[in-house]
Amino acid sequence: MSTTTIQNAVTDSTMMVRRSLKHILRYPSMTVPLVIGPIVFLLLFVYVFGGTLGAGLGKSGGRGDYVNYVTPGVLLLAVTSAATATAVAVCTDMTQGIVARFRTMSIFRPALLAGHVVGSMVQTFISVAAVLGVAFAVGFRPSATPLEWLGAAGILALLTLSITWIAVIMGLVSENVEMASNLPMLLMILPFFGSGFVPTDSMPSWLAWIARNQPFTPVMETLRGLMLGHPVGHQALLAVAWCLAIAAAAFWGATALLKREPGR
Repeated sequence: MSTTTIQNAVTDSTMMVRRSLKHILRYPSMTVPLVIGPIVFLLLFVYVFGGTLGAGLGKSGGRGDYVNYVTPGVLLLAVTSAATATAVAVCTDMTQGIVARFRTMSIFRPALLAGHVVGSMVQTFISVAAVLGVAFAVGFRPSATPLEWLGAAGILALLTLSITWIAVIMGLVSENVEMASNLPMLLMILPFFGSGFVPTDSMPSWLAWIARNQPFTPVMETLRGLMLGHPVGHQALLAVAWCLAIAAAAFWGATALLKREPGR
């Protein structure tokens, strides 16, 4: 790729990122539910189920232990919830003709997807920050050092990148906005079938096996270890490997779909 081509790609991608961010500011109704939903789940699990579910988690065996345990799971729920907005935004562009218009212009085609990805990551970070703020308010007490916080932020960023590219694929393959808003529900269910809300040891053996070997569990265990000072072990390597593999595969799939799409 020549220097001029790289410069054009950067310029076009920057333009599309600016477009995506302007859409986020113009339509806050898509961002607000992404923030409120995970917070509602956090409050529900802490104040309704926390007393019971926290019974076997620590010395006090109550809500204080459970809010520390459940917060990493709710952070993942915030990341997966943001996929809905991404899928809807991509599908809207595909179905309303803007992509067909872009195809007639001299533009770096993946720039359109890059704009959606960066915009979605900004939305997700807003949601994650809001969840963390509420978690602190209801008793979350991490013991992470600045370096451990940086590691946790990096894991969340990698996960967000991979989930966002999956959401882009969902938007590309959706025939309408309704379908695009429903497909990400599959991603939102996965944290519940992992170690996000209860330890895998408390599950039936067959479900525990699924929970331990799905992509989100290493991420949640890594976040929990980094934030609370628990040993991370090999979970960090598994988390990074899962995120990179998913992001690479989803990126390849999304760019292939965009090239093949005739513009609906």
